[in-house]
Amino acid sequence: MRILVSSLICLLTVAVTAQEHHQLQPKPALLRLIDGSLRQAVNQYKVLMGRVPPDRLQKTWYANTGRLETSDPGWWTSGFYPGTLFELYSFSHDTTLLREATDRLRLLAPEQYNKGTHDLGFMLYCSYGNALRVADRPGYKEILLNAARSLSTRFNPTVGCIKSWDSKPWHYPVIIDNMMNLELLFWASSVSGDSSFYHIAVTHANTTMRNHFRPDYSSFHVVDYDSATGAIIAKKTAQGYSDSSAWSRGQSWGLYGYTMCYRWTHDARYLQQARHIARFILTHLPADKIPYWDYNAPGIPAGTSAQTPGPLRDASAAAVLASALIELGGDVPASEGRGYLDVAEQIIVTLSSNAYKAIVGSNGGFILLHSVGNLPGRSEIDVPLTYADYYFVEAMLRYKQLAAH
Repeated sequence: MRILVSSLICLLTVAVTAQEHHQLQPKPALLRLIDGSLRQAVNQYKVLMGRVPPDRLQKTWYANTGRLETSDPGWWTSGFYPGTLFELYSFSHDTTLLREATDRLRLLAPEQYNKGTHDLGFMLYCSYGNALRVADRPGYKEILLNAARSLSTRFNPTVGCIKSWDSKPWHYPVIIDNMMNLELLFWASSVSGDSSFYHIAVTHANTTMRNHFRPDYSSFHVVDYDSATGAIIAKKTAQGYSDSSAWSRGQSWGLYGYTMCYRWTHDARYLQQARHIARFILTHLPADKIPYWDYNAPGIPAGTSAQTPGPLRDASAAAVLASALIELGGDVPASEGRGYLDVAEQIIVTLSSNAYKAIVGSNGGFILLHSVGNLPGRSEIDVPLTYADYYFVEAMLRYKQLAAH
């Protein structure tokens, strides 16, 4: 009898899984629009290639002064430029992009030993991870494994999280953005067989799920811990409107992060968390689905529409959101998944319009306009951002993959 019951449970589990892991159908007209946007992105990044100094990586462009702002390889956004080039190469097979992307990797290689940042996932998995996928070369895998080892040194088992910043006045700050860097650890565990990477990733995800989210499943930006006891000292913001507000890109990071955690673990708790976060976001979006820079920013009008004036929008939050929703849509029952995909489609359409996508040759070579980096810090306000481009291209490629199945 026990064997029969166990067998029935297994069959039911398989049936539910089969129902949830379905394949949503893309819209042919949007696929054509995406192909056009990706072709324009290839040409636009060839413009950008001519501007980026050989020993630097780009961050943003200031149209009023015609100034390209760049970073050294140790900055958290350094991996997005080569990562976007590899993504565009996977679409176009244009070897000009491949050569540029491969050449830029040499700048990032020393960062595999950087133990002073939590952003090695952004820096190296978004660059070398894409390289490994589309144009693997000897040494790429070991660089990523070394990066995972370096990232692991920032984990404190008492806190249960990877430390974000080493700066004062913080004690042991953990930001919601850090969910994105866990994919490097999941990947490292899968290819090395070292379960310590997996343990750190799921412990961080579980601690964040417990402490970062409010009852409505909006997220605090920063939780500051006592490193000796693991007790919470404060819940704050660094880039949002206020400590109690829902900074829009942070909400997108959280959605993307838990959707990704479900992919690597198949732990239903992460899928449920992603659905909760999605529900919060989708009930706070304006009509054109491009988030305001903070969902609680002052001046958001009631009954918002695409034409209603209001606070600045953040194309980067929208791009991350679209990419996450496309993946999440395939993990849930079809009717729910279609709703997520509908929003992702609207975001892609809006970002592909003249309101958000630059004309080739303009915008310093960046693809998207109108992102917000750190408004309270008066940095990167209503400008193009390298990671907005990255996740926009990723979202379009993910959508195209729906047609391949």
